[in-house]
Amino acid sequence: MPKKIILSTTNDMSTDNRVHKVALLLLELGYDVHWVGRSLPNSAPLSRPYRTTRMRLFFEKGGLFYVEFQIRLFFFLLWHRSAVLLSNDLDTLLPNYLVSRLYNSELVYDSHEYFCGVPEIQGRWVKKVWLAVERAIFPKLRHVWTVNESIAELYEKDYSVRPEVFRNISPKPEAFEPKTRKELGLPENVRIAINQGSGMNVDRGLEEAVYAVAGMDGWLLLLVGSGDAIAELKEKVAHEGWQEKVRFIDRMPYDQLLHYTTAADVGLSLDKDSNINYRFSLPNKLFDYIHCNTPVVTSRVIEVKRIVEAYNVGLTVHVENILALQRSIAAVADHREAYGPGL
Repeated sequence: MPKKIILSTTNDMSTDNRVHKVALLLLELGYDVHWVGRSLPNSAPLSRPYRTTRMRLFFEKGGLFYVEFQIRLFFFLLWHRSAVLLSNDLDTLLPNYLVSRLYNSELVYDSHEYFCGVPEIQGRWVKKVWLAVERAIFPKLRHVWTVNESIAELYEKDYSVRPEVFRNISPKPEAFEPKTRKELGLPENVRIAINQGSGMNVDRGLEEAVYAVAGMDGWLLLLVGSGDAIAELKEKVAHEGWQEKVRFIDRMPYDQLLHYTTAADVGLSLDKDSNINYRFSLPNKLFDYIHCNTPVVTSRVIEVKRIVEAYNVGLTVHVENILALQRSIAAVADHREAYGPGL
């Protein structure tokens, strides 16, 4: 009988392609895989070759959500005494750790980012809570993964525990027939820049992307996904009358998203070096662009710049320089054949 392994996340399972990739790998290795997360009002249906459980919660965000989720996940895991536990990010670690200690079971921690460095919690009381959880548990962990060497070095410096590194790369899509722009409801007589993902938050260069593309003749910007910055960006676009220049599209399953990625002329990843987490970020979307042969324009944060320059998949730019950003977007589109072949 295969060994059971339970993966836990707080985000939308239908759009979390990193964890899906890990689940598929574990399935290939012979594990009985079970992924537990939460159900959101707009969650897409799932059809996966492994078991999934979506918990429907009373609270969708904020402190009450996290408290409810920790309690619900703890009691869920209690029913799985013999399972290996795979905790994804700090917001799932506490219940996983408590159950692993209770049953003396194996625990693996997969940190997708330098969690306590994210800008959304800086200067807030919640950072003290998460930092206390991390400091209490991290030094006791035996199996830890993270997404790049820079973040591994940070954790080693903090806790004298160096995580193993698994790059944050979604599964390479199988051969598929790209949809035409007409099929996607996109204009065919303009060039398109895309910024995609579920982390469209402050300091990720979205404001600069909007200003840059709004000032470029014959260009459209697609913002595909979700995040804290979207509501304010929608207000700005409406106020400036840029609805023909910027289009917002809700997050969607990965296989559908890739049609938009492929239809774009340029992919954007513009995280600013405004905090330690973004400084060492390596977003999934960078590899999505590469998989779809869509050249990129990115900021110069360390890990992203390293990939872009090593594999010649686009240009890097100082995000705050709108004119340089516009020129880089246009240059990449004009000389698309020069960037590649990708990974």
